[in-house]
Amino acid sequence: MLKKKLLFGILSSALLFSSSLFAGTVFISNERDNTISVIDTKKWEVTNTFEVGMRPRGILMSSDYSKLYVCASDSDRVEVYDAKTFAFIKDLPSGDDPEQFALHPNDRLLFIANEDDDIVSVIDVESNQVLAQIEVGIEPEGMGVSPDGRWAVNTSETTNMLHWIDTETLELVDNTLIDQRPRHVEFTHDSKRLWASAEIGGTVTIYDVKSRSEVHKIGFAIKGVHPDRIQPVGIQLTRDGRYAFVALGPANHVAVINAKTYEVIDYLLVGRRVWGVGLTPDDKFVISTNGVSGDVSIIDVEKLKVIKTLQVGRYPWGVVAAP
Repeated sequence: MLKKKLLFGILSSALLFSSSLFAGTVFISNERDNTISVIDTKKWEVTNTFEVGMRPRGILMSSDYSKLYVCASDSDRVEVYDAKTFAFIKDLPSGDDPEQFALHPNDRLLFIANEDDDIVSVIDVESNQVLAQIEVGIEPEGMGVSPDGRWAVNTSETTNMLHWIDTETLELVDNTLIDQRPRHVEFTHDSKRLWASAEIGGTVTIYDVKSRSEVHKIGFAIKGVHPDRIQPVGIQLTRDGRYAFVALGPANHVAVINAKTYEVIDYLLVGRRVWGVGLTPDDKFVISTNGVSGDVSIIDVEKLKVIKTLQVGRYPWGVVAAP
């Protein structure tokens, strides 16, 4: 009996330990607190908070999830942290006011939108060298790199354009007019389509990447919400091509879209002034950052339902998840 109890205890401890290894992590940038909130996805609890540079906004991870990159916009730098210990590793030269950025699949080229300089900076994250500074439109904001590594696309808020950058030559090759105040771009996982939000235009436009031409445009209407408050910003696409999730700003909702038919399926009520959305790597949950209410909403993808709200720092902005 003693041996059985001892064996049971060992097995229970092993199972507990192994299950803890699969607990994912979500990082939230809080732009008013100059902090990053760390969320455990197994318990859906904030487990840590650490300080970073001034006004952190864009946030992303290396492909192996070992490094965390943070745009410290008011500190005019990109900061790199160890994603496990949260220890500071180094600063990267970024240009003035880095807003959003995107990392090439090779894990070396970092494309940074510098809003105050009207340029996109390209940094080698290993050598810390500035490889290029590419002139784009006025107030560059959104930044995306295609999964196949072929294209980098920037949005300019005031010029109302998408700027297509060849990632091999690091040259601007095309400009595409879009609705007013484009904010975010997101490539499909096969690199064939690009989704782009227009905050003031109130639309999301899908483009064919090969021809750089418009495929479809999505508008939004929420019962009881004035159209002026429906301002699309962050976008996330599930890897299976099933859903798109779009943050609708002061409308306080996340739109759920059939990513194949472009039909709006539902509007999910979240916190106030929803800005960013992020998917867990297994596509099971969407996390929305709700700036004015200082919290994040957890959306169950299978149920298409908000299952929990967590208080984080002041004005949560960016979100990225690791397994």
